[in-house]
This record gives sequence, structure tokens and C-alpha cells, in this order.
Amino acid sequence: MSGQARTTLHASSKAAVLDVIRAAGTISRVGLINATGFTGATISTVVRRLIDEGLVLETGRAESTGGKRRVLLQLNHASRYAIGVHLDHAGITYVLTNLGGAVVARITRQGAGTEEPARVVTRMAAEVRALVDRVGVEPDRVLGVGLVTPGPLRASGMALTPPSMRKWEDYPLDRALAEETGLPVLLDNDATAAALGEHWSGGVGGTSTSAALYMGTGIGAGLVIGGITYRGTSGNAGEVGHTCVDALGPECWCGARGCVEALAGPAAVVAAARADQALARMVGLTGTKRARPSVAADFAAVSRAARRGEPQALAILERSARYIAVAARNLANTMDLDVLVLTGPSFAVAGSVYLPIVRDELDRGFFARAAHQVDVRLSRSAATAPAIGGAAMVLQSELVPLHEGMRLPENLSAAEPAFLTQPSA
Repeated sequence: MSGQARTTLHASSKAAVLDVIRAAGTISRVGLINATGFTGATISTVVRRLIDEGLVLETGRAESTGGKRRVLLQLNHASRYAIGVHLDHAGITYVLTNLGGAVVARITRQGAGTEEPARVVTRMAAEVRALVDRVGVEPDRVLGVGLVTPGPLRASGMALTPPSMRKWEDYPLDRALAEETGLPVLLDNDATAAALGEHWSGGVGGTSTSAALYMGTGIGAGLVIGGITYRGTSGNAGEVGHTCVDALGPECWCGARGCVEALAGPAAVVAAARADQALARMVGLTGTKRARPSVAADFAAVSRAARRGEPQALAILERSARYIAVAARNLANTMDLDVLVLTGPSFAVAGSVYLPIVRDELDRGFFARAAHQVDVRLSRSAATAPAIGGAAMVLQSELVPLHEGMRLPENLSAAEPAFLTQPSA
């Protein structure tokens, strides 16, 4: 396992069964037969193999439906672990998840800043080891590292980068981290990983078509279609931050004009706040360039002022939110979304301002609103969703590899009529 993450449909009966058990929480062998369409003999063989490998446990029995009570199966959550790392200019977030994708440990450390990439990677490897050691997980139970970064990406690292991370262009990021940690490394962009993190952790429910609208220091989106993350030809699908909302607007760092990110991203919000001298003084944006915090920290300061009701700060964020709401409507119209989740570090600090404006835009302007509404929600784990998605990439790749030819049922609960009594003594 190395290189850029790719997700297709299930490659084996073992992968499919394990994914059904993960998604269901607990399920019987009969439930697995109904959910997968496999024969009873196949299910018995696969389940026995999963139990022997320590991946699945028998845990209690379902309520009786008139016959023998069915034995329930669930993941052995402590049998395997995965690491997710979200690398950004402003900060690096690390999570360790168990087999079910639940976060068992997390830390946030200094970002990439202006350090040389090789030095940052060495530091990241040390922090990965410290995270695992802190929890006391045996190293051979760690499957690998899911590393997520701002897009766009090419085969082994970042291609076109925002100005703050120009040193990372064409640096062999995944190979370098794999050599430093001794672990397999998968690479993906932060918005796509955030969407997978929301899907894997249950943030979007059982919906068939969803998106995570991501805002960190930039803006992007991750797409999930039928439970599968859609990455596009080069893994760079969902770059809504670089869609045009003003053809005569300012030039963006990507080379285009009028991009959502240039007009409404955190850097644009901070620039607008700095231009208002009274507001800049009020929220502490008047230091020299050398002494200034990062864009992320400045954006958080403006957001705090807006949440306190400071009218100038609130007006700047609401202007940003209206542009982002238009981008969200365009995305929803293109993908015919069921669910849109606002996620990422910037929505973690300012989501309460953005959420009602995005909801109102989609309630009024979503093209298919007569057929269905788009459920717009704020992530419960907005600050760490990309890192959680990175770990989920590893779990998917190692334990539920996919290929074309099979889809899981949309409603797993229909496959098992009598879920979830507590394990019997």
C-alpha cells in the first residue's frame, strides 16, 4: 500500500462481509446472507476466517423471532489501528483510530510553516511514533498512515500549491514519510479525506449522494456517491474553491479569476478585516508581518468577534458565507446531493455564521428542491475530519479493498430484523 488512494468496489467476499459488519455495528450470519447475497456456506467460511484473524467477534444474540436466537457478530475494534495525518501550513493534526474508525487518540502540532519539507517529515514521523506509544498500541497492529494535504495532488505529492506551501511542490511526500515511519502511506487531498471521514464516522448517515464542503486555509469539497468517494481522473475532484463566482473578480493564486477561495476564503476574510482599521485593532490584526500569527489564527480571531456580535466582523463573514453558499448551490445542483456537510478547521470556528446562510441558499435556490431538500449540517468533528478520513483510507484500503461488480444494500437495517440485544453472560 503506497501512493495516492483509490477507491472502487469490493474486491473479495471477505472485504464485502467485513464492510457490512462494520456498517451494521452488529449483525447475524443470516443478516449477512441477506445483505450480501452470498450463500450460507460462503458466509460461514468467510466469518470463520475473520474470527480466526481476530477481526470479528461473536457478541451476544439477537432477540428471538420464534426460533433459535441468532448469534451476533461485530468488529473486534482493538484488533487493528490506523493513523491519519492532516498536513497544513497552519497545523498538523494526527489521529489514531481503531478498526471501526473511532478515534482513540489525537494531537495537533505546529504546522509546516516555512520549514524545509524534509525537516517537517522527520518531525511528523517522530510525532506518529509518539502518538502510538502514548496509547500503548502494539506497532504491528498499526496498518499504515493516511496522509492528507491541500490539493491539487499528483502521483506522490502536491503539485500546484498555495503560496504558503510552495516548497512542497513535487516533493515525494508519501515516499518520504513511509521511509521515515516504516509504515505504508496513502496520500489524498484534505477535502476528499474529510468527506470519507464524515461517511466513515456516520456524519452523513446512509445517504447515497453526499458532499463535504471543506474550509481550512483553502476551500474544497469531497464527494461520496453510493458510499464510494469520487476522486476524478487524477484524484482532484471537488475543487469548488476554484470555481468562478465573479468573472471579473480578483486573480486567484491558481491563476484564474473570481474563484470562491479568492473572494471568500479565510485569507480574503482576514484581508477584509485588516482593511478596516478599527476592526483590525479590535481583534489584534495590527502587528508587523513578522509578528503576525497564521491566516488560520487571524481568521479565528475575526470569527470570535463575529460570534460576539461585532457588526463589522459579522458583515465580513456573512459576505464570505454568501459566496460560499452560491458555490454550495452549484455543487448541489451538479451532484443532486442528499446531504452537504460543512467541515474543516475554519468551519469548526465559524460554522455558526456560515450554516444558516448556506441552508437558506439551498432552501431557496436548489434546482431539484421540489423533489427533495438538501440536508445541510455542520460536522460534529469539523476540525479533525480530514485526519479521520486519512485513517479511514487506510482501513478501507487494507481491510475492505474494492472493485467493480458489487454494491452493498443502502439500508442495512432491512437485512437484519432483530438487532442488538446486549451480549449474554
